[in-house]
Amino acid sequence: MSNFKKILVFAATYNEVENINKLILLINNQTCQPDILIVDDNSPDGTKNIVQSMQKDLKNLFLINRSRKLGLDTAHKIAYDYALSNQYDILITMDADLSHDPNEIKNFIKHLDNFPFVIGSRYMKGGKCLMKKQRLVLSKFGNLMIRFFLKINCTEYTSSYRGFNLNKLENFNLNLVQTKGYSFFMGTIYEIAKKKFVIKEIPIIFSDRIKGYSKIPKLEIFRTLKNLFILSVKS
Repeated sequence: MSNFKKILVFAATYNEVENINKLILLINNQTCQPDILIVDDNSPDGTKNIVQSMQKDLKNLFLINRSRKLGLDTAHKIAYDYALSNQYDILITMDADLSHDPNEIKNFIKHLDNFPFVIGSRYMKGGKCLMKKQRLVLSKFGNLMIRFFLKINCTEYTSSYRGFNLNKLENFNLNLVQTKGYSFFMGTIYEIAKKKFVIKEIPIIFSDRIKGYSKIPKLEIFRTLKNLFILSVKS
């Protein structure tokens, strides 16, 4: 097991009342004993109430409740700043809908001993994406397009299942990422590669959500294409 002293696992939530309890318990059961940070955008379904109730028994569970829906990119930036200001060694980010298996956290930590940044890939050998057909095709094609235009040697650019070794990522912060919305994840890879940090991919199995609903707006495809064009011009 890694010698890291402080590990933070983060998920952003909006209307995940059906998944959040199970997610937190699965993370809490990991042998690495991480702290857990939830950033909730004032979910009208009461997600924050579940988290607040669980905080009574879990002293390693922290909640930042925002006043309204402010977006994934800003939630991840808040988590990164929170990890730095509270002197965590490792930050692991993941989806809140149980599409990412918390039992993979140990694999991220193992590889973060040697690498500054680790991303879970659905599209490398050993990985798998269990999205339904249309979403799967869009995701596969999107990642291939990003690889073609940005010329960054990865198979995965859009998954939020990621690990950051905060001690190795000198002079890096997610606030450097200018792209917003779901393009933020692509933009993060761009900034990390731009700073010449090694990107380590590990295979993951991505499960389609069973409960709740996807929040990805249809317009996001066009926003991603626009942002991809902007980044490719900068490269």
